[in-house]
Amino acid sequence: MQGDQRHVLRRRWIDGVLGERAEIRSLSGDASFRRYFRVHDAERTYVLMDAPPPMEETAPFLHVRQWLEQAGLRVPALYAADEVNGLLLLEDFGDMTWAVFAAGGGELDALFADALRQLHCLQAAQSPAGLPVFDVARMQRECDLYLDWYLPHVAGFTPSAEQRQAFHAALQPRLERLAALPRVPVHLDFHSRNLMLPDGQAVLGIIDFQDAVTGPVTYDLASLLYDCYQDYAEPLRLRWSRHFFAALPAALRADFAGEDDWHRMLRLTAWQRHIKAIGIFARLAYRDGKRQFLDEIPLTRRHLLQEMTALGLAEAEFPLLYRAPL
Repeated sequence: MQGDQRHVLRRRWIDGVLGERAEIRSLSGDASFRRYFRVHDAERTYVLMDAPPPMEETAPFLHVRQWLEQAGLRVPALYAADEVNGLLLLEDFGDMTWAVFAAGGGELDALFADALRQLHCLQAAQSPAGLPVFDVARMQRECDLYLDWYLPHVAGFTPSAEQRQAFHAALQPRLERLAALPRVPVHLDFHSRNLMLPDGQAVLGIIDFQDAVTGPVTYDLASLLYDCYQDYAEPLRLRWSRHFFAALPAALRADFAGEDDWHRMLRLTAWQRHIKAIGIFARLAYRDGKRQFLDEIPLTRRHLLQEMTALGLAEAEFPLLYRAPL
């Protein structure tokens, strides 16, 4: 459906739900085909999600939203839904993301404390039926985005079949180690652009959760502490890593030799995530025309190389990860 047809569809639906006097104003999109709008009526403001079929589905979002709400996480309330046409009317958390708050010099301790509290609620929840498993095969596909998009389009280098095979061989034991970690429910994109401060409060609102999986216990915390969009000092990361580990149930802590082993696995998780993110940023830029995501690559590459050093992963073993942008 073309943009003008989606416009008419949105307008008719909002007229039916809120009345003809409601105003619709565009908000930014995200790294998908979804678009967002702020809707004003006489009573309040809402967020309209436009997820056009068949490129996007609202069913996973609705399913996961309800589950997370029941688990005690702060997710947007749902006011109306048209699943056939991919339209949802949601609670408006405002414009203050963690990233915006941090850029303004805001104090982050209360935010970290609440983020970790909500992560513990998530990990304690029973995974709903049908939640995908974040396994070795999926991690491998994610890392291939680096080979298929970043290297040829950003670094100007196309790896040979032999180089790809060597990359996969070096990657495999690390991915298997991550896959062997205790599995819990995972948000998958738990970072500063998906955590909101509704009304400026430190009880964080969580968005962009529709891709939730069952995966490594380290994953969401690695997404937060080793955020592609933030550059926290390692002592701060280590402090909150230890805080989170100390509050884990004994059954989950037992899989680790102690805090140091836990933190090393956290950094290994971040390493895999950075490889994926660099590939995704390149794909968004060159497949989807969202060139602004190229600006996210330098910091993410710096994080990636920091993890390589911290984990003792030599350049000789992963030469493709050292290929800089042209």
